[in-house]
Amino acid sequence: MKTYQLQTELWLPRERTEVFGFFADANNLQAITPPWLHFSVTTPSPIHMAAGTQIDYRLRLHGLPIEWRSEITHWDPLQKFVDEQRRGPYRLWVHEHTFTEIGGGTLVADTVHYALRFGGLVHKLLVAPDLRRIFDYRQEKLAQLLGA
Repeated sequence: MKTYQLQTELWLPRERTEVFGFFADANNLQAITPPWLHFSVTTPSPIHMAAGTQIDYRLRLHGLPIEWRSEITHWDPLQKFVDEQRRGPYRLWVHEHTFTEIGGGTLVADTVHYALRFGGLVHKLLVAPDLRRIFDYRQEKLAQLLGA
């Protein structure tokens, strides 16, 4: 199985407790997801985040409805957490979020390891550009919501 990796970093001028707290609320994911994905969290609130928590989402990608379930597989408050797809469009999706105090703020880093159900051409033409747009949007929204 061929795997791919996506990495992003964003420095935010906020304390790590505030930044991590934003991410610890699963419903905030909707605020940092592009509107063209028609994303919604379908797990009833409140969602208690911890290792083992499963969260369901709905979205539309290229007009296709997608149901996604992720599980928090690692939960280390203020440091990092990892979510893994349990149901969804990928063969593999492991998303690590880390939070590092630096320069009077917080460096938010995302590392995603993923594999597709389809070949490399689908990755090159659709998946890689879509993921880049999604994570670019995410960084813009985080900067707006938690920036100076």
